[in-house]
Amino acid sequence: MKKLFSVIILGLMLSACTNNAKEEALIKQKAVAAIKDSLRLDSFKKAEVQQKEKQKEEARLAQIKEEKRMLLLSERNEAASRQYSNEEAAPAKKKGWSQAAKGAVIGAGAGALGGVLIDKKDGRGAIIGGVVGAGTGYLIGRGQDRKSGRVQPKN
Repeated sequence: MKKLFSVIILGLMLSACTNNAKEEALIKQKAVAAIKDSLRLDSFKKAEVQQKEKQKEEARLAQIKEEKRMLLLSERNEAASRQYSNEEAAPAKKKGWSQAAKGAVIGAGAGALGGVLIDKKDGRGAIIGGVVGAGTGYLIGRGQDRKSGRVQPKN
C-alpha cells in the first residue's frame, strides 16, 4: 500500500510539473507582451503630453510677443504725443481777457476819473490820467499773467 501511494503521488507530481511549466511560460510571454504594449502606449501618451506642452509654450510665447509689440506701439504713440506736446509746451491758451488787458482797462478808467477830479480844464486831466492808469494797470496785469503761466516769464 505504501508503494502504491508513493507511485500515485509521484505520478501526480510529475504530471503537475509538466503542465504548469508550459502554462507559466505562456503567461510570462503574455505578460511581457502586455508590458511592451503598455510601454508603447505610455510613450505615445508622453509624446501627446509633450506636444500639448509645446503648443501651450508656443501660445504663451506668442502672447508675450504680442504684449511686447503692443507695449512698444503704445510707447511710440506716447513718444509721438510728447513730441507734439513739446511743440505746445506753453499751457493751453485761456479764453477770455488776460489780466494785463483787464488791468489796462481798469487803470484807464480809474486814471481818467482821477484826472477829471484833479484837473478840471477841457478833459486834459482825463486823458493824461487815463494813459498813465492804463499803462500802470497793464504792467500789474502782465505780472499776474506771468505768475499764473498764461505768459512765459522773462528769462
